[in-house]
Amino acid sequence: MRRKILLAVLALVLSTFSLSAAQRKVVIREWDVPTANSRPHDPEVAPDGSLWYTGQLANKLGRLDPKTGSIKEFPLKTAESGPHGLAADRDGNIWFTANFKAYIGKLDPRTGQVTEYPMPDARARDPHSLVFNREGTLFFTAQDSNFVGRLDPKTGKVTLKEVPTARSLPYGIIVGPDGRAYFCEFGSNKIGRIEAKTLEIREFTLPDGARPRRIANNPDHFIYYSDFARGFLGRLDPASGKVEEWPSPGGPRSEPYGITSTSDGTVWYSEAGVEPNTLVAFDPKMKSFQKWPIPSGGGVVRNMVATPDGRLYLACSGVNKVAVAEVGP
Repeated sequence: MRRKILLAVLALVLSTFSLSAAQRKVVIREWDVPTANSRPHDPEVAPDGSLWYTGQLANKLGRLDPKTGSIKEFPLKTAESGPHGLAADRDGNIWFTANFKAYIGKLDPRTGQVTEYPMPDARARDPHSLVFNREGTLFFTAQDSNFVGRLDPKTGKVTLKEVPTARSLPYGIIVGPDGRAYFCEFGSNKIGRIEAKTLEIREFTLPDGARPRRIANNPDHFIYYSDFARGFLGRLDPASGKVEEWPSPGGPRSEPYGITSTSDGTVWYSEAGVEPNTLVAFDPKMKSFQKWPIPSGGGVVRNMVATPDGRLYLACSGVNKVAVAEVGP
C-alpha cells in the first residue's frame, strides 16, 4: 500500500513538473479604436498580416497595422448596417455580415468600395458569422432567423437553408478538417455540419445543457467549441461524433466565448464571465490549461483569430479596443 502511495505521489510530482515546464509567456498589446463606442465585434487577419475588425455600432470596418499601431477606418455605404462577422479572401477583400440590414458585404480596401449581396428571403434578416471554404465559397449563419447560407463570390448568388432544429440560433462557423462548414447551434446543444453542394445539414448532439457559441478547427482533426452556458471547453470528433469536455478554469459561470487554434495545436479562448476577461490556453495533449488576464478587462471578447505565425487577434467589444497577443515559448 505504501509503495502505491509513493508511486502516486511521484506521478503527481512528475505531472506537475511537466505542466510547469510547458508554461508559456503571453504579452497582450491593446489599441483604442478611433471611433468611440464602436463595439469592435469580430477580428480577422488579412493576407498582409493586418488586423481587421468590425465596428458594429460605428457602421465601419477598421484596419490595424500591428507593426506601427496605425488604424484606418472604412465607412459603409448603407447606414446602420451593423457589421458583425469578418472573412478575408485570397485577394485581400474583406467580407462582412450586415447584421442589421440583411446583406453580405465585400469591401475592397484599395478603393473603399463596398459591394452588397442582399438576402434572397426576407426571413433571413440577420446574417451573423461567415467563413470561406477551401474552394473560395462563402458560408454564413443567420442567428435569430435560423438559417445558414452559401454565397458564390463569382456569381453573387446567395442560397439559404433552414436549420432543422427550431430556434437553434446558428452562431459561430468554421471550416472543419474535412473541408465542410460546421456551425454552433447556440440555442440548442448541437453542432451542425453543412454539405457544400446541397446545403444538407447533419446535426451532432452535445451533452445536455450545452450551448456552443464559437467554434474552432484544430490540427489534431478535432473541432473545439466554447460552451457559454455551462463553462466548458468541448471537443467534437466529426468522424465519429464522440464528444469530450473539460471545465473551464474560471468555473461554471466563466462563459467561454471567442475561440481559435494555433498551428501547434493549442486551443485558445476567452472567458467572458470573469473580470477581467481571461485569455485561456488549452493543451490537448496534456489536457492542461493556462490563463492570463486581459489588461483592459476585455469587455467581452466575442471572437478571436490566429495568424499563421501564432499570434492572436482579439476584439475587446466593451472597452472599444482591439488586441494582439504575442505568444512566447
